[in-house]
Amino acid sequence: MRSLGATLATLLMGAATVLGLARPATAAGHDYVALGDSYSSGVGAGSYTSESGDCKRSTKAYPQLWKNANAPSSFRFVACSGATTTSVAGSQLGALSSSTTLVSVTAGGNDIGFADVMQACVLQSQATCVSRVDTAVSQMQNSLPGRLDSLYSAIRSRSPQAHVVVLGYPRFYKLSGSCIAGLTETERSAINRAGDVLNGVIAKRAADAGFTYSSVVDEFTGHELCSGAAWLHSVTIPIGNSYHPKAAGQSGGYLPAFRSAV
Repeated sequence: MRSLGATLATLLMGAATVLGLARPATAAGHDYVALGDSYSSGVGAGSYTSESGDCKRSTKAYPQLWKNANAPSSFRFVACSGATTTSVAGSQLGALSSSTTLVSVTAGGNDIGFADVMQACVLQSQATCVSRVDTAVSQMQNSLPGRLDSLYSAIRSRSPQAHVVVLGYPRFYKLSGSCIAGLTETERSAINRAGDVLNGVIAKRAADAGFTYSSVVDEFTGHELCSGAAWLHSVTIPIGNSYHPKAAGQSGGYLPAFRSAV
């Protein structure tokens, strides 16, 4: 005959499950792999690990911060600066396996020439900037979806049981903000529009793949360039940090967005 204590414990556990207070698995049980480009590797956040070389994986990047807080069973951090959907598929997916239970990934910005767009906007005329943005938007709508589908399919094939979180990119500018020099408002608006299109394409392809998309736009709202409290670098030295999250953008923007989707 079961004791009263055991019966009460069973009832309390059942109630906790109904109320959402208990989870069948914990973060500590995850085998976590962090894939992606510079927004996942942590370019701009500093404190890069020596082993990561030009990939510039930061100890202040959201994958490392999440790992530190949650102590997963295993952790592979292979995101790399400059990665495209093709290079993620070609050089990072070896970290995945059938036992992988959690994956994070950012990819797509480099496929549409993000760095070239920003260089054109900073160094050339407003007309050239807007034209280059429009070209990037066309690539987002036409060639990028297929590239994302290919990458997401490869991730699912290697890790069929994994929970995959696809993160987007911040909106760069607060319009009518505090900046008194630099790009014109027309250029800033065009760049923001392109970012929204990019995030929309990524969100749709992630959903169709059965993955979880997590936007970072809300987290960065109030911390865009020209906000007076930016979590993003503007044009800076070293130039590779430009338009990437600072350490505060990783901890205050990307980490909460990832954590909410796990």
